Amino acid sequence: MNTQAAIYLDNNATTPVAPEVFEAMVPYLTEFYGNPSGLYRVAKEAGAAVTKARESVAKLIGAEAREIVFTSCGTESDNAAIWSALRTTGKKHIVTTQVEHAAVHSFCEHLETLGYTVTWLPVREDGTLDPAEVDAAIHDGTAIVSTMWANNETGVLFPVEEIGKICKARGVLYHIDAIQVPGKVPIDVKQVQCDFLALSGHKLHAPKGVGVLYIRSGTRFSPLLIGGSQEKGRRSGTENVPHIVALGRAAELALENLIDEQTQTRALRDKLENGILSRIPNSHRNGHATERLPNTASVRFDGLEAEGLLLKLNEHQICASAGSACSTGSLEPSHVLSAMGLTPSQARSTIRLSLSHLTTEAEIETVLDLLPRFVAELREPRPAASPAAKA
Repeated sequence: MNTQAAIYLDNNATTPVAPEVFEAMVPYLTEFYGNPSGLYRVAKEAGAAVTKARESVAKLIGAEAREIVFTSCGTESDNAAIWSALRTTGKKHIVTTQVEHAAVHSFCEHLETLGYTVTWLPVREDGTLDPAEVDAAIHDGTAIVSTMWANNETGVLFPVEEIGKICKARGVLYHIDAIQVPGKVPIDVKQVQCDFLALSGHKLHAPKGVGVLYIRSGTRFSPLLIGGSQEKGRRSGTENVPHIVALGRAAELALENLIDEQTQTRALRDKLENGILSRIPNSHRNGHATERLPNTASVRFDGLEAEGLLLKLNEHQICASAGSACSTGSLEPSHVLSAMGLTPSQARSTIRLSLSHLTTEAEIETVLDLLPRFVAELREPRPAASPAAKA
């Protein structure tokens, strides 16, 4: 049995729960287990903890506590925002991009089967988005513009502040999938001027199963889930108190670690990426060099399949991925990389390495020591089978 500690470089897929986060949530699994709507002590303690977590999440993104709605995940938050815009406006047109996460991309494809229309905006070869494309796509029948802030596969950042100004000027709702951003890039919803913004706990060292939908004060909202009056009627269902508490603590840590992510993590990412590009022939970065998250590197290696490389990395307890965890197992090349103009073979030769403030320099050195050998081995031509073997 291999007891070597894993080198975890897949933080865009999910993050380990921080010890401080786990410690914060335990009392709400054991002692203060009451329904937060109750009037007795174990319930009141739970309710007070939800309130505190709401304030912590609001502070993380520059919002008011009353604008924070807790959900089950980022997908629910994304779906709820888009669905609400369609219902409250009565309009049937959505503007989004070709490189969205499946939470938006697949949902918009589903909406097309229901009679809604979607404008799928292209991106440039470096993965960036021209805000003028957004402006040109909006018309009188547009209900909402929905874009990600940072791409989950390449880390490329979109000009959300400019898009927000365009949407406000055109009188169109704006939703941002910001799930990859907290703790890596400062968030201020007042500066960005979005109407909706989605977050997910497990991307910032909280557990899976909890998310957030920011709804700007005064924005009309039609809930996706209808039942009780939880979350001021905007999201029915008994609150997941332990996970909400965990998310609140994780939001506090994300603010505390923001500078480290932007400096130390970025420096380690650059060391890893530059080391790969300089030591491995015919390797290439996917995406803009600077307009991206400080933790993400998307790299392709000509002449090999990423799957084989990932298997070799896994044998040495190095965790990485070929792209979005939500498309693992798909035979199709990444829709993100395809939209950037990569061929199917180029897309399939790509791996994503995503760091966190927990990543160490020693881990990066280990990867740089091993990766060139793995790539060289996979590129070696296999000897032809002998005539006897063919027979």
